[in-house]
Amino acid sequence: MNFWDQRFSEPGFKYGTEPNAFLRDCAARLAPASQILVPGDGEGRNGVWLAGQGHGVTSVDSSAVGLGKAAELAAQRGVPLNTQLVDLADWAPAETSVDAVVLIYTHLPSAFRQRAHQALAHGLKPGGWLILEAFHPAQLAHASGGPKDVDMLYTPEQLTTDFAGLLSPVLAWHGETTLSEGPGHQGLAHVTRWLGQRLSFTSQKRKS
Repeated sequence: MNFWDQRFSEPGFKYGTEPNAFLRDCAARLAPASQILVPGDGEGRNGVWLAGQGHGVTSVDSSAVGLGKAAELAAQRGVPLNTQLVDLADWAPAETSVDAVVLIYTHLPSAFRQRAHQALAHGLKPGGWLILEAFHPAQLAHASGGPKDVDMLYTPEQLTTDFAGLLSPVLAWHGETTLSEGPGHQGLAHVTRWLGQRLSFTSQKRKS
């Protein structure tokens, strides 16, 4: 059993069942009935909420236990949810297949972070949105959640570099917020928020 299977085998929902606040704030940008990919969706709180807004959602994760809970949550709320067991180290969505990618606390090691981020960005249709919230390196000073390895924490500058040439940054911010997301994310935190839009193919060609 992998780390996340063990974590999600605990009773209840580690990060609650309500959507992330930044995702909720950004959701108005999404066109009705968008096709949305949610990598690292864990127990499904964000994917299920998006499905409840009328979007077509595919939640992917490396934990079969987490995806099982996501499917149960979707069933409880009466919404459809596609789930797929994947490892982001060696998986990519089909090119230009989705209208949005939602990455909420999906922390990847630097060994493949940029490669995975670019693969996810390539999955966006032109004009599609990428919504990301993660812990900043300054989170190491807080006890409200997140990896304790700086290699797994993100700065806005790193993310802008990761998505350069593919996404146009609309927001690249870091700062303090107070989290209340189940027992796993509670209290004062230092987060990075990044919002970007897929460039048109003609814009990409001009930049190359």
